[in-house]
Amino acid sequence: QVQLVESGGDLVQPGGSLRLSCAVSGRSLSSFNMGWYRQAPGKQRELVATITGSGSANYDDSVKDRFTISRDGAKNTLYLQMINLKPEDTAVYYCTIPPLGIWGQGTQVTVSS
Repeated sequence: QVQLVESGGDLVQPGGSLRLSCAVSGRSLSSFNMGWYRQAPGKQRELVATITGSGSANYDDSVKDRFTISRDGAKNTLYLQMINLKPEDTAVYYCTIPPLGIWGQGTQVTVSS
């Protein structure tokens, strides 16, 4: 049984940084496309970034040049490095393996002064 567990969410001030982690258990993630989504209160879940099995990344325009998605096959973990955070980045962040239709439980990121 594949499970995804996100961590790293926190309350940070505007301009701050965070690194989210998504630990994968039950299966090697090395060959799968993976992604990060987020959902703000009252809004639909939206795509933040994706990464292919070969490491090619794509980003939503709202986070381009501020967020970096990466993966560590040895640790079976997906990451999202976020810098220059803005209040509009406040949301619950979820990792997912789209080919398997599996989601984590989410981690809360709040950007506020």
